[in-house]
Amino acid sequence: MYDFIIVGGGIIGMSTAMQLLERYPDKKLLLIEKESGPARHQTGHNSGVIHAGVYYTPGSLKARFCLQGNIDTKRFCDENGIRYDACGKLLVATNTLEMERMKALWERTEANGLERYWLSAEELREREPNITGLGGILVPSSGIVNYAEVTEAMAGRIRAMGGEVRYETEVIGLKEKATDVEVTTPQGSLSGRYLITCSGLMADRVVRMLGHEPDFRICPFRGEYYLLPPEHNRIVKHLIYPIPDPGMPFLGVHLTRMIDGTVTVGPNAVLAWKREGYRKTDFSLSDSLETLGYAGIRKVLRANLKPGLVELKNSLFKGGYLKEVQKYCPSISREDLKSYPAGVRAQAVSRDGKLVDDFLFVKTGRTINVCNAPSPAATSALPIGRHIIAEAQQQFGLK
Repeated sequence: MYDFIIVGGGIIGMSTAMQLLERYPDKKLLLIEKESGPARHQTGHNSGVIHAGVYYTPGSLKARFCLQGNIDTKRFCDENGIRYDACGKLLVATNTLEMERMKALWERTEANGLERYWLSAEELREREPNITGLGGILVPSSGIVNYAEVTEAMAGRIRAMGGEVRYETEVIGLKEKATDVEVTTPQGSLSGRYLITCSGLMADRVVRMLGHEPDFRICPFRGEYYLLPPEHNRIVKHLIYPIPDPGMPFLGVHLTRMIDGTVTVGPNAVLAWKREGYRKTDFSLSDSLETLGYAGIRKVLRANLKPGLVELKNSLFKGGYLKEVQKYCPSISREDLKSYPAGVRAQAVSRDGKLVDDFLFVKTGRTINVCNAPSPAATSALPIGRHIIAEAQQQFGLK
């Protein structure tokens, strides 16, 4: 029997497992992942940004975890020889309405304890000659990294401390008993005193496996990106973000300098018709019926019908997508938008039709289940892991 079984080989599962072993080096730990390697879903399909914590409600778990996670991620990379670039982020206002919204962001960044600088149009142009705007906010602590490399390094640390990591091991059943939790896989059953699940797009299904009806449903949103051609690899020096519409749940199309030297444009946000549907043509009838059969998700779609249709149009036709990025980078042309792999975001939606904005955990007697880990989850993985361990100590009576 294992002391701890961790489900999920993304960055949150790996971070939790690694820090559990650092805290309890004598415990027997197993991490299982259904894919053939780590970071195959959200962790390996995001933009790689080391977020600073600009947008999040002051005092929220997201704001607290992100601020500390920015520091912790860079420290972990330094300790493990992982390359990152603290290139900074520029939020760019392109009209008077966005300038007003930028003032609110300026106040929020102060409340969240961030170093930031207000830039005039001239100062913005000096820093980024290819970017057009009335002004901007520079957040120097933002950066870029390959989170799959970070996750691989965590897996290495787990093994070095005596923990087990098993890939191609899918959870097909769970049974919580008085003294342990039984985990059923195609290879057989496993037993652990305690179970922690970090299952992303499958989080609600895992809760259901434990015999509980979740009061949320995971709604998959596909984020589509484009890649700029090599001649545009130096088009920007920072990460370039628009000023977001506070009435919209996502941040808008941005320019991201990737750690490999390329530059991507994106993402948008469209409903995915399959839980792990990374291509536009991916479709699962059962997943689609499950998504649309949930009243909360239907309420979200109705409330965001107009912007949702705009996102769908931009997904199907480059013109609308191009217009979004040309607001602040007019030199990009339609021919510059090359194909690039999409990501799928696991967004928890409540019964009353609200997007769950903060981290969400569902706990039972012997389990802790991470059920909503929105951006900046990758940046925040180390603080999230510590939080889960603190919850486990209290929940399970660990010393």
